[in-house]
Amino acid sequence: MKKASDPQFDTVIVGGGQAGLALGYWLAKGHHDFVILDENARTGDSWRQRWDSLRLFTPAKYDGLPGMPFPGDRLAFPSKDELADYLEEYARRFSLPVVPGVHVDGVTQEGDRFLVSSGDRSWTANNVVVATGGYRLPKRPAFANELDPGIVQLHSQEYKNPGQLQPGPVLVVGLGNSGAEIALEASRTHTTLLAGKASGEIPVRHGRAAARFVLPVIRFAGLHVLTLNTPVGRKVAPAFKMMAAPLIRTRTKELREAKVELLPRIAGVKQGKPLLEEGRTLDVANVIWCTGYREDYSWLKLPYQDGEGAPAPQEGSSGICPWTLFHRPGVPVRCSLGNASRSWPGCPLSGTTNHSRPAADGGASAGLDLVFRAFRHSALAQATHSFIFANA
Repeated sequence: MKKASDPQFDTVIVGGGQAGLALGYWLAKGHHDFVILDENARTGDSWRQRWDSLRLFTPAKYDGLPGMPFPGDRLAFPSKDELADYLEEYARRFSLPVVPGVHVDGVTQEGDRFLVSSGDRSWTANNVVVATGGYRLPKRPAFANELDPGIVQLHSQEYKNPGQLQPGPVLVVGLGNSGAEIALEASRTHTTLLAGKASGEIPVRHGRAAARFVLPVIRFAGLHVLTLNTPVGRKVAPAFKMMAAPLIRTRTKELREAKVELLPRIAGVKQGKPLLEEGRTLDVANVIWCTGYREDYSWLKLPYQDGEGAPAPQEGSSGICPWTLFHRPGVPVRCSLGNASRSWPGCPLSGTTNHSRPAADGGASAGLDLVFRAFRHSALAQATHSFIFANA
């Protein structure tokens, strides 16, 4: 319940990563009243916590946020720590109002405002932007608990380096980009097996030449062609939603050269050992689950959510723009607007083919318009998986 002492803002941004900071930059330029709530102790910690050798797939020239180019060689691929330090410096340089150490556990609507809560702390706002990313909880198959307790199990979120592994073979489960890169690293110190099926590979070798000649074409296509604003984008959108990202830097060729054994998918567990779908069991000492994340929107306690708790559009005086942007470095940006044939109040894509925003009737403010404009600027280039909630 809202208290008189709750700090009040026009906009609360949940998440202090690239999307939240970029949006904050534009709101600050417009002298907007806002705050950024970040669950990490330091800006950029979500990157610092990834595995030690992680590097971006995109070159530095595409990694900067509005108003501050990424420093250094424009064709180099920054490390995760370099990106983390850049984000921290970005927030400092533009004096963005980031509140660290705030794990938001609730967003509710009370009257004509939203209440954002974290334990016994709360904030009220006219608008809330969820810029946390849609995938927050590590996903493992249910049968993982049936593995022999002597096997070391790590999710890719927990993996840092091969020093965490015990002697003996390593099984990496999941042939996506994380699985491929971790398997390649593990192969330098351990016999390594990789189970899964790749959804595809980029047709050129990743590196400086690709950064100079190929990625600009992919980026243009993602921003201007493969969107729901174009006929071709709407045509391919269903297929995109079903596809995982292709292998980018570490492809099956590099894995085979490193003596990584490529295997079919894991189907279950038999006598404490991983069981392949072909029926063979694997005698391994370590398992690294590169099986992705699952959505968790349980903390969004709003009336307009679907049966699984995810945000869903609703017409009326208060609405959600289900503007979901996915960005994986090196592959096209694509956006999913849920039901793109309907119109939603406050949609930042107002005026485009399938979306319109009703004329302001006194409830829509100039500040709200600024949120939408800022969201366009920041999220199209920088968002990971963002939603905007607004009172139109």
